[in-house]
Amino acid sequence: QVQLVESGGGLVQAGGSLRLSCAASGRTGGTATMAWFRQAPGKEREFVSGITWNGGTSSADSVKGRFTISRDNAKNTVYLQMNSLKPEDTAVYYCAGQYGTSWSSLRRLGAYDYWGQGTQVTVSS
Repeated sequence: QVQLVESGGGLVQAGGSLRLSCAASGRTGGTATMAWFRQAPGKEREFVSGITWNGGTSSADSVKGRFTISRDNAKNTVYLQMNSLKPEDTAVYYCAGQYGTSWSSLRRLGAYDYWGQGTQVTVSS
């Protein structure tokens, strides 16, 4: 079993920055591939950014150039640096982990085995 705990969400003005953290504990084999997803009210949960065990990354087109995902394997922690935030970035952000290591599963919501409880990010205009 793996426990994922997110932190770092909050309220920020448009153009501002936030850094989300996701700390993992338990069977860390379940964090071989990590990702951030988000869900806005009335919308489906969507992929934001993902990172493989060896640091390969991929991000949604909507956040490219603004968001950066990284990981510290020694601390079992994944980060999401969010810059130039927009009101449309407002959502609950979820950290997710999976045992899989294939590149094709990185963006796939159903491939993830473990989820955090979510942290609210609100961007005001």
